[in-house]
Amino acid sequence: METAEAWRSMFENWPASIPRRGIVITSFQESIPFVGYMLSGGILLLERDKPDSLGARKVMLAYHAISAVKITDVIDLARFQALGFQPPL
Repeated sequence: METAEAWRSMFENWPASIPRRGIVITSFQESIPFVGYMLSGGILLLERDKPDSLGARKVMLAYHAISAVKITDVIDLARFQALGFQPPL
């Protein structure tokens, strides 16, 4: 699976048991904290709880521009199995 499709699938299948907030790290090394999101085609719409330095509260980002997603809540690793992660054998 292509990386952009993997990110899209993760956001599409994000389980209700994991809060929809965290930090997206972009391929251009920007950290974007988010408290919610919406999906559309090849673009992810992220909502910030505070504006950035330019006053923006929403960010539209192409899936292929996502390098990493950081989770800021304390969550047991086993809950991430709902996103397809598995413990090593």
